[in-house]
Amino acid sequence: MTKLMFALWGDDLSAALHSPDLRAALAAAGAERLQVNLDDEHVAAAMRIPTGDRPIGAVVSVWTSGPSAVVVSALEAVARDASGHVAGWEVEERRPIGPPETWDGSRGAGLANVAVLRRPDELSQEEWLHRWLVDHTPIAIATQATFGYLQNVVVEAVTPDAPVVHALVEELFPIEGMTDMHAFYGSGGDDAELSRRLELLMGSVTRIGADRDIDLVPTSRYLYALS
Repeated sequence: MTKLMFALWGDDLSAALHSPDLRAALAAAGAERLQVNLDDEHVAAAMRIPTGDRPIGAVVSVWTSGPSAVVVSALEAVARDASGHVAGWEVEERRPIGPPETWDGSRGAGLANVAVLRRPDELSQEEWLHRWLVDHTPIAIATQATFGYLQNVVVEAVTPDAPVVHALVEELFPIEGMTDMHAFYGSGGDDAELSRRLELLMGSVTRIGADRDIDLVPTSRYLYALS
């Protein structure tokens, strides 16, 4: 089973990404599961970090045993209808913290932040992966109130104009974390503990180059079983 992930830009992506027609097209192409991470009204208060003039509006994941070109075509049609565009990658998924999941299309709990990572030029792929997957992961878990943490290492692009991206990360936080730093970092209202966690986390983030050239997309998380 191959996992494909897509970043979508557009004016109004919600209706098309929740459409039964999209799910039917993906299922016909051999897809078994669909995940829609959508920047919608539920996360309006959250922080966004775009690398371009137009923020990413959604990140879509598809698990498929069929040809990726058919999946790409279906999502390109969604982007065109929204006056936007799409970029996609094949990824290898790791799940340091598996979140609660119900595959019925309902909105999952909390705030799902998706970060699009780019490896700094000064680091080799091997060194970067070690710093991120081995060194950084336990620090990220220890310093934030995450109840879901998924890491997706890019294998290759599946759309011709996809920007160079090395990973996509999804972290799930309590919904209160949109506006409450203590809820986001799990510091229990203790300002000194919050400062300690921030300093430790930001130092680790800098070591992997995620303090620059990053897209951060706040989303609601919707899961669909297609078969």
